[in-house]
Amino acid sequence: MGIFKIASKMLINEKWNIVYYKNVSGEYPVYDFIDKLEAKSKSKIINTIDLLEIYGIKLGAPHVKKVTGTGFWELRILGGDNIRILYIAITGRVFLLLHGFIKKVQKTPKREIKTAVMRLKDYRQRGA
Repeated sequence: MGIFKIASKMLINEKWNIVYYKNVSGEYPVYDFIDKLEAKSKSKIINTIDLLEIYGIKLGAPHVKKVTGTGFWELRILGGDNIRILYIAITGRVFLLLHGFIKKVQKTPKREIKTAVMRLKDYRQRGA
């Protein structure tokens, strides 16, 4: 078996789980955000989430970037829309997707980070 096949098999066997934050009302804000986008954007997001699931913390630029001064990472869906999904790695090879938005300025707006912080706090308090 070649090195590439071995490496591919190892990556597939070690997939990360993608979990969407669920609020107290039973809604999934990130999923709902994605669902409202046009088909082309949805497709790009799904492909990028698939990469995150396969490569986990080894996935790098341009797909992911650390959000400075926080424990969050942003999943970067590049193109005309500049879509971002804030997430965090939690125990057990799990990524928790907390907040999705369209980035319109260079720096990630504080209100977007605040939304992710509040959702993470809620997630942890409810043990969801």
